[in-house]
This record gives sequence, structure tokens and C-alpha cells, in this order.
Amino acid sequence: MYDLIIIGGGPAGLTAALYAGRSRLKTLLLEKLSLGGQILKSEFIENFPGFPGGVSTQDLINRMHEQVKQLGVKIELEEVLGLDSKAMQVKTELNTYSAKSIIIATGARARKLNVPGEERLTGRGVSYCATCDAAFFKDKRVVVAGGGNTVAEEAIYLARFAKSVTIIHRRDNLRASAILQGRLKENKKIHFILSHIITEIAGANKVESVKIKGVFSAEEKTFACDGVFIFIGYEPETEIFKKKLKLEETGFIIAGNDLSTSEEGIFACGDCRAKSLYQVITACGDGAVAADSANKYIEKKGK
Repeated sequence: MYDLIIIGGGPAGLTAALYAGRSRLKTLLLEKLSLGGQILKSEFIENFPGFPGGVSTQDLINRMHEQVKQLGVKIELEEVLGLDSKAMQVKTELNTYSAKSIIIATGARARKLNVPGEERLTGRGVSYCATCDAAFFKDKRVVVAGGGNTVAEEAIYLARFAKSVTIIHRRDNLRASAILQGRLKENKKIHFILSHIITEIAGANKVESVKIKGVFSAEEKTFACDGVFIFIGYEPETEIFKKKLKLEETGFIIAGNDLSTSEEGIFACGDCRAKSLYQVITACGDGAVAADSANKYIEKKGK
């Protein structure tokens, strides 16, 4: 029996573990892959407070991990397969764990375009992680789909390696911050095709081109490229909670100001919950609030 089980080891889960450890809660953190989660796909974080000039993502996660270890929080690399909200039990492929309270911090995964050729050519020119794959496209022509801050950051990173980077976006302007848009326009390797969508990714054994279509016209054309990087948002990792908790239509967990969910004693934090801003700093803030709320819940139930 644990006081608290945290599902997910990204910034939200690690921060929750830090605050739980400081509250002397007997805590177990479960992560299915590696600590850090999706954020590890970004090489660098420029807007995390206290790090002028930015900080290496891996370095930040390593520091968080070290803090949590020093507080005696137990960490197991096991994938959670089920949740019993009534019995307060979490089932993994290896064990069943019980706790007085549970925090869900499962994060989100990259959303796909769902166009012909995408699935078949994933790993053969189609990627969702510039940090992971940019080096494979040295002096190549790549396309980037999307228009937000992530697109801008990844396009700038890709431009270090690629011969050219073309951003294709369905709107007539980007949603990225003014600072990032300024950097994009200053980079001579980066080009734009706005008000267009990708309708197909083509190639025999690797990406050779994309078909694009105008949003305001029926015009369709082929654009030659060697790679396609897709950054059009994220989908929450919440499938196993669909019949257990209240979710938005898009799958994000609905949580209150104290991050409590529809089930007593269960809290949600980070990118798996419905909120207005998805950033590392907001995930960390969520983790702190969720751990504090779980601690108060445990104290109240113990009286």
C-alpha cells in the first residue's frame, strides 16, 4: 500500500513526485518508457524560468530525477494497463499496486495528419521529432506541417541540417509567437506555403513528395521533398481512463482548480488534462498543485 501513485514520469509527474516526497508521502511513480516523456523530443527549452539562454531538456529532466531520488520516491518503469478507481488500484503488465490517492500525469502524443502514405512512410522520411531525426536530412529538402510555436522551433532546428525547410500551414498566417516568427523570416533556408494542406505523402520506399491542396481553391499540386515533419498538436494519453473518468470530447481529462477529477482521490496534471496552455512550466505547476491536493485528501481521509 502506497500513500500516492503517480502515473507518468514527465515534468508534471516528476514535479508531483518532488512535492509528494517533501510531504513525506510513501510514493510510487510509474513510467512506461523513460523519464521525461514527450518533452525529450525537444533538444532545448528556452522559456523555463531561471535559465537565461535556455536549458538542455535532458539536463533539466536529469536534475528533476535527482531531486526525486534524494527524497526516496520509488520509480518503476512499467506500463499502466488499467485503473480501478473504487479500489484505488493501478494495474501494470507486472503488478497490481494499491494507494490512498492517485495522480494521472500521462501526457500526450503527437497528432497525425491521417493522410495516405503517412503510416507507410513513418520512419522512412515521415517524422514527428526533429531532435531525433534532423541529422538524417543533412542537405535534404524537408517539409514541416503546422503553424504553432513547436513548428517554429523545430523548423529552426531542422534548418541547421537541411538544405531547405518549407512550412506548410492551413491558415494564412502562423500561430507562433512574434519572436519565433521573426527568427523564421530571418532564416534564408526557411520558406512558407500558407493556406494549404497536405493531402498525401508519396514515395516508393521513402518520402519523395507531398501533394498539397489550397484551402481557398481546388488547386492541387505536388511538392518534391525528402522528408516530412509533422507538428499539428497532441492527443492525450488517456485511453485507459475513458470509462473511469470524465473526459472532454477530445479525450483530455476534466479536472477542477485543485486538479481533482470526477473520481474522489484521483487527480490529473500536465498535458493529459484540459487546459489553456501546454508548456513545461504549466505541467510543473500542475504537478505541484496535484501533489498538494492529494496530500490534503490523504490527510482528510486519515482523520
